[in-house]
Amino acid sequence: MIKLKSTREIKLMREAGKIVGEVLQEMENSINIGITTAMLNKIAEKLIRRYGAEPAFLGYNNYPASICTSVNNEVVHGIPGLRKLEEGDIISIDVGVRLKGYYGDAAATFAVGKISPQARKLINVTRMSLQKTIEVMQAGKRLSDLSHAVQAYVEQNSFSIVRNYVGHGIGEEMHEEPQVPNFGLPGHGPLLQPGIVLAIEPMVNAGTWEVKVLEDQWTVVTCDGSLSAHFEHTVALSENGPEVLTSSSLS
Repeated sequence: MIKLKSTREIKLMREAGKIVGEVLQEMENSINIGITTAMLNKIAEKLIRRYGAEPAFLGYNNYPASICTSVNNEVVHGIPGLRKLEEGDIISIDVGVRLKGYYGDAAATFAVGKISPQARKLINVTRMSLQKTIEVMQAGKRLSDLSHAVQAYVEQNSFSIVRNYVGHGIGEEMHEEPQVPNFGLPGHGPLLQPGIVLAIEPMVNAGTWEVKVLEDQWTVVTCDGSLSAHFEHTVALSENGPEVLTSSSLS
């Protein structure tokens, strides 16, 4: 069942979302050649706790870190560790926090130094696919209208959309109904109503859409070794249209 959120609940989620946005901004500021993904995790967790929030991912289904750090061909759920970032890498960072009983969730992909034209295009297309999908999120639209908007834009730009992982509802739980696929025909699924809050998150590959999970049981990679990018926002729908709750200068 889809849980529509009250004005009070959205206000609380806005507070959580602001922290997520600030953490992602700090991640962008902290990324440099030679930094380890473990250090990025440490910086993020320290900031989350400084704001009085909890890192939502830490311990979730036994996940061992506070953020996800997915580099190059890693799609999502990469575990921070001793890997040092190198010139030309791209890194997707996913951040979730819990504050006052409510969750915020967002992700962004960043360049490490000078990156290839293909990598730059991939990042830009993935970011724009999220923005275009948010614009479609209007009362009276169907859930699959969002899914179709992501897929159409990504494929128009000669990339592929990951089909195995989806966006989701969010609120008092990090993952609520409904699931939000990033592909599909328009005009299907539940009607979007004011009060719905969704974590919309296109995951886009430079090659084919197929992915697999590594032996750590978390890290998802592209099957063909191609680059992947990931952007996500938590978005609330009001009578006036969509509001991004996890906005920052990255939006």
